[in-house]
Amino acid sequence: MTIALRYAAYSDVGCLREGNEDSGYAGQHLLAVADGMGGYAGGEVASSIAISSISRLDAEDHPADEMAEALQQAVEQANASLSRRIMEEPRLENMGTTLTAMLWSGPRVALIHIGDSRAYLLRGSRFEQITHDHTLVQTLVDEGKITEEEVATHPQRSLILRALDGKSPVDPDISISEAKVGDRYLLCSDGLSGVVSKKTIHETLATEPDLRSAAKKLIDLAIRGGGPDNITAVIADVIETDADREGPTRAAQVVGAADQRRDMMEQGQDSPARRAQELRSTGGDTAEMDPVVDEPAYAGAPAPSGPPVGGAYAAAPYEEQPYSEYEEPPAPRRPRGGSGEPELQTRRWWPMIVGFLVIVALVAGAGYYFGRQYIDSQYFIAPSESGQNVAIYRGINTDIAGFSLSEQVEDSGLALDTLSEAERQSIENNIPADDLRDAQQRVEDLRESTAAEGGQGTGTEEGSG
Repeated sequence: MTIALRYAAYSDVGCLREGNEDSGYAGQHLLAVADGMGGYAGGEVASSIAISSISRLDAEDHPADEMAEALQQAVEQANASLSRRIMEEPRLENMGTTLTAMLWSGPRVALIHIGDSRAYLLRGSRFEQITHDHTLVQTLVDEGKITEEEVATHPQRSLILRALDGKSPVDPDISISEAKVGDRYLLCSDGLSGVVSKKTIHETLATEPDLRSAAKKLIDLAIRGGGPDNITAVIADVIETDADREGPTRAAQVVGAADQRRDMMEQGQDSPARRAQELRSTGGDTAEMDPVVDEPAYAGAPAPSGPPVGGAYAAAPYEEQPYSEYEEPPAPRRPRGGSGEPELQTRRWWPMIVGFLVIVALVAGAGYYFGRQYIDSQYFIAPSESGQNVAIYRGINTDIAGFSLSEQVEDSGLALDTLSEAERQSIENNIPADDLRDAQQRVEDLRESTAAEGGQGTGTEEGSG
């Protein structure tokens, strides 16, 4: 019996994002989804690099006992590529990406996963998620501190604990399993799993026999749910080639940011489409202007005749320019600094300049006042200045030209090492608060939680699956 895959991959920008930072890949031996993050085109760069690195595994068969190692090496290469790209373009320092990928060798499947993109398996009537989210809220669920229902409204639900970022060591989950004929797999970004319920995903995969229709329907459901994020779905059916009339899919499919950036590379380094894309992605506000053709020296003068010189007509010297018999000759120019209208025009500029400077000063003053008011109204919880305790800060956790926009207003005395691992990571990533009272209440909640657990931290670093 020969096992093969029939697959379909689709990606959509969603309803609220300007660009697509998701990337997806489906091939005869490999399925993958990457969800990029980072802004300034960083997300699309990160997910594209991840897919480009791992898609090379689809070019050849891998012995079953070498698949896990091959996936691990490909992910490490992707992380190294991200690191090099950040060194070349420091503006991409904050970029990163999730990655969920499956490598096939006959019925043997190696799954590698990092981040919060997901893989699901539909086998007969059984439907299950076969990846584990590397998020703070999932850790809290695992520890029994919140329920599955509370995840959707948790303020830190988007905090990812593991990802490919070019800076941190790679720590993915890796597993090996056996596929069966009739299995249906779904790999997706959280733009789908975070909007469409697991029950609806199950029903769609179970009731839509055509996998292309199933993928499109899932994306449509996410869009109907508001489409707050990019949406990517890769679906694959495990078939027996000898018994299946349609047969396996042959051509690889690349979707999302990886497909867009591949098109740019194929168009060449100097194509109009590539130049336009680079202008958009780098945030530039200038563009090359068309050459300016010389105009006549004064109104009414006809265009000069004669052969073109350098792409434009060469103009005759000023004194030789003809003028209409119905016009007065142009007045001679007065030397600068002499008496007459030019001096008056120079004087007229001063009120405009002074007015402009006054407006700039008023705008700057108003900006500083309202900016200060906004900063002073912001509070967050973070490690104290000593790094030992939980503290409350007022302001915004950032520096401008070496000047901090936040100040510590209260050291709670609650030691960080008495908290669980998840709570410490949450504190280190800053917990926003509505006001000082809200911040104090959050600290008291942490204190009560620690007291209930006997004052001992419960968090441990999650190992690879």
